[in-house]
Amino acid sequence: MSQFDVTIIGSGPGGYVSAIRCAQLGFKTAIIEKYSTLGGTCLNVGCIPSKALLASSHHYEELQHFADHGIEVSGEVKVNLEKMIARKQAVVDQTSGGVKFLMDKNNITVFNGVGSFESATSVKVTKADGSSEIIESKNIIIATGSKPSNLPFIKLDKDRIITSTEALKLKEVPKHLVIIGGGVIGIELGQVYLRLGAQVSVVEFMDRIIPGMDASLSKELTKVLKKQGMKFYTSHKVQSVERAGNAVTVKAENAKGEIITLEGDYALVSVGRRPYTDGLNAEKAGVKVTDRGQIEVNNHLQTSASNIYAIGDVVRGAMLAHKAEEEGVMVAEIIAGQKPHIDYNLIPGVVYTWPEVAAVGKTEEQLKADGVAYKAGSFPFKALGRARAGGDTDGFVKILADAKTDEVLGVHMIGARCADLIAEAVTAMEFRASAEDISRMSHAHPTFAEAIKEAALAATENRALHV
Repeated sequence: MSQFDVTIIGSGPGGYVSAIRCAQLGFKTAIIEKYSTLGGTCLNVGCIPSKALLASSHHYEELQHFADHGIEVSGEVKVNLEKMIARKQAVVDQTSGGVKFLMDKNNITVFNGVGSFESATSVKVTKADGSSEIIESKNIIIATGSKPSNLPFIKLDKDRIITSTEALKLKEVPKHLVIIGGGVIGIELGQVYLRLGAQVSVVEFMDRIIPGMDASLSKELTKVLKKQGMKFYTSHKVQSVERAGNAVTVKAENAKGEIITLEGDYALVSVGRRPYTDGLNAEKAGVKVTDRGQIEVNNHLQTSASNIYAIGDVVRGAMLAHKAEEEGVMVAEIIAGQKPHIDYNLIPGVVYTWPEVAAVGKTEEQLKADGVAYKAGSFPFKALGRARAGGDTDGFVKILADAKTDEVLGVHMIGARCADLIAEAVTAMEFRASAEDISRMSHAHPTFAEAIKEAALAATENRALHV
């Protein structure tokens, strides 16, 4: 029987990063993965493949605007979706292979199979061929992630009525893709196929898309995507999704009680994700699971069994790969007797459309609800020399600061390179910077990052220079 100091169940970003940190801290470490490849949802059917398709489709879209830059492309330009999907898979394989390399480099033992608890210190690994073995471990970290959610009346056939997993490997560009859910995943995949020539309609129950982010970001992204041709049906409750042959019919009720009907050839159900604990047998280890299927944890991510921890999508909080990574490192260091911490308010959120959307800290809606006096400063990308030079003028940066202390409370941005720019805001807020602090930092010219400085100036006595 194999014995370890720490065993991690699940090899997604939270799990494999936690395993590496455990190994760095001198623990004999094992990781259990039910699938044949490492990396979990993010690397295999989530973050990485979707970004690969977003990048490929963005290149195709950019071709349509080459003439604006004095570049004339002669001949027919065609989309080869099969090659695009193959490239996506090559990126996935390379990235997953990189995780395997890191496991070997750090002497982490990898077990392929389904991990299920036998007790608080033993885990059974059931392999694909039906055989099994028992692992003994002093500490265990649950990192089993999440799966796409569904509505109870929708029958997923994974052919025409699909989840994000199937949307990453379609064999044709849809004629009309109906997306149920206007969150991050649906909007990103919607833009992929919109660029490739599909008609895309988004049906969202809430009154706006990306409803968890600042309302100003939602408004701007909606405006830009409408300009690109995407159609939105917000404040619509889906009533039914039916397939007949290659046709899919979606019926939804609007705010007035009227039923609208959308006819498409594919329906992408993108209504969030649910924690995945199937087959874990958590009760055998004395681990409590909430009514929502989440593993119950304390502030140290410790479960009701003192030697068992849980991280990532399977616990409370945002379902983000980088949040899971931070939690994985924190738990490893807690087991080692250190005193790490995570400020969940400073975990950024990103939508990888173009323009990109990114945010950290409090939204205006949250500050108003909490009765916090604040001031806001915004700066549009169209006023940036770099944005005009590149032709990426959609969007803005908005900084929210405490009305009395000037401490930055939230930064919200939409525009080119915002997924990378948000790190500056996180850094500033980690060190409790004021809007004035940011406004006095030199930013290279011409860059997109200048928008952050200008927004900070706008929040500091309305001192923006270029508007």
